[in-house]
Amino acid sequence: MMDDAWPALPLDAWRDTYATLHMWTQIVGKTRLALAPMENHWWQVALYVTPRGLTTSAMPYGMRTLEADFDFLDHQLYVRTSDGVTQAVPLVPQSVADFYAAYRTALRSLDVDVHIMPRPVEVVTAIPFAQDREHASYDGEAARRCWRVLMQADRVLKRFRGRFLGKASPVHFFWGSFDLAATRFSGRPAPRHPGGAPNCPDYVMVEAYSHECASCGFWPGNWAGGTGGLQEPAFYAYAYPEPEGYADCPIRPDGAQYNKEMREFILPYDALRRAPKPDEALLAFVQSTYESAANLGHWDRAALERRT
Repeated sequence: MMDDAWPALPLDAWRDTYATLHMWTQIVGKTRLALAPMENHWWQVALYVTPRGLTTSAMPYGMRTLEADFDFLDHQLYVRTSDGVTQAVPLVPQSVADFYAAYRTALRSLDVDVHIMPRPVEVVTAIPFAQDREHASYDGEAARRCWRVLMQADRVLKRFRGRFLGKASPVHFFWGSFDLAATRFSGRPAPRHPGGAPNCPDYVMVEAYSHECASCGFWPGNWAGGTGGLQEPAFYAYAYPEPEGYADCPIRPDGAQYNKEMREFILPYDALRRAPKPDEALLAFVQSTYESAANLGHWDRAALERRT
C-alpha cells in the first residue's frame, strides 16, 4: 500500500518525459503570468495540485475567467472558460513546438488572445517553444506517477502549513523550477537576493525572496536542463537568508542531510518511501528544518505558530 500511495519515481526512467512536461507546464503557467494580477513573491503564477493533475485555477480575462487543467488520468489538457466552453489538447508524445501550437489554437478557439512569453525560464538551454522539437516524449504512466507523488506531498504539506499563523504561501507548484513548494515568513525584510537563476531576470528572485523565509517542498530532480545537480527525486528545505550554523543542525528523520552545493537540506524520496510512516517522516523533516531556521534566525515563534 505504501508503494501505491508513494509510487517509485526514478529519474532515469522518465527523464525525457519530465523534460517535455516541464516545458508544457511552463507554457501553461505563462498564461497565468500574463493574465493574473501581481501578488507578492509571484504567487499569482503558480499551479495547484488537483485530484486529477495540475490547474492554473481561474484566471481573469476581461469579464470572463479562464482555467487550464492538466489531467493525468485522461491525459488531456482541458482549457475552459466561464461561458461554458471547453477545448482539449491531448497529452501524447509530441514536440514542445506542436504542443505550443495546439495550445495557442485552443486559446484562439475560445476567443482568448493572450501574449505568452515564448521561451522557458530557469533552465540552462532555453529553446523558444515554437522551435523546440528536441523535447517530444510523453510516458503517460510516468506523468501519472509524478502527479501521484505531488498529490501526496501536497496533502502532507498542507498539514504542515496549518500549524503556522504567520504569513505563509499556499502549497503550490512552480513551473519554472518544476517543484511543489510551501514557504513560511518571519515577517521581516530580507537582504536583496543576488539572483543568478539561468535565463531568468534577477528581479524575479529579488521579488521571490524579498522577506526572510523558510521554504520546503518536493523536486523530481534535475532532468539536465534544470538548475542544480540533484540526480534523484527529493524533498528539500532551506532558509533565506541562511542563518549561521543552519547547515550543522540535527535534522529528522534519518537519511536527511545538508547538500552544500544546493545549500539545502535534502531528504531523498526513496528514503521517505522506505520509512515505516512516510507522512510522519515528511512532517518531521519539514518541522525540524523550519525549527532550525526559526531558532537560529530569531523568529518570534510564540506569535507565529499555532498551539494546539
